[in-house]
Amino acid sequence: MEIKVSNICKSYRKKQVLNNVSFNAQSGMCIGIIGANGSGKSTLLNILSGVSKANSGEFLCDNVNMLKNSKVRNAVLGYVPQGTPLIEELTAYDNLRMWYKKVDLKAELQSGVLNVLGINDFLKKPVSKLSGGMKKRLSIGCAVAGRPGIILLDEPTAALDLVCKENIYDYLRAFKSAGGIIIIATHEIQEIELCDSLYILKGGCLSPFEFDGNIRRVISSL
Repeated sequence: MEIKVSNICKSYRKKQVLNNVSFNAQSGMCIGIIGANGSGKSTLLNILSGVSKANSGEFLCDNVNMLKNSKVRNAVLGYVPQGTPLIEELTAYDNLRMWYKKVDLKAELQSGVLNVLGINDFLKKPVSKLSGGMKKRLSIGCAVAGRPGIILLDEPTAALDLVCKENIYDYLRAFKSAGGIIIIATHEIQEIELCDSLYILKGGCLSPFEFDGNIRRVISSL
């Protein structure tokens, strides 16, 4: 699988939020996007996921424009936004049943992605009683129900404890190893270290960024 994001532009009224944003990725790659709050990271992921529309540009996956083909996009792409799009009144299991066939859900809980994410630990609890980390893991589990080849994540481990973070990192490593493509907006050093290519979004423009392990340099560049 190969993706090519080309010349994505987005403006709100007179403010240019994204200006000709472009990058490429292939199977097994993690693309990291860093930037200050309000720089447009979430806007970019919302456009790639189909939640928002770009003013112009393309998002090609194996030469299919995902911005114009929602059927293909929904089949190959999973999205985990900053918020948790879960039904609070239902249990974790009931939320998962909205995305998984019963037989597939059983298999994933036993030895698949849901097992890796540790969802068995809170399967019968109402979502309203779950911690932020549990909700985030459950959101990821729902997002990958169709076994997408691409996953978009918007600061997936922000404000989570170390155990929750490691559960998510274990899954992301496995997803990469299986040939998946990850696009992640992040401020976390551990997530930056997972990335094969890193970009900084500043002033609406996306530029390559070479990470040398110096987090202070990252912060000063935002």
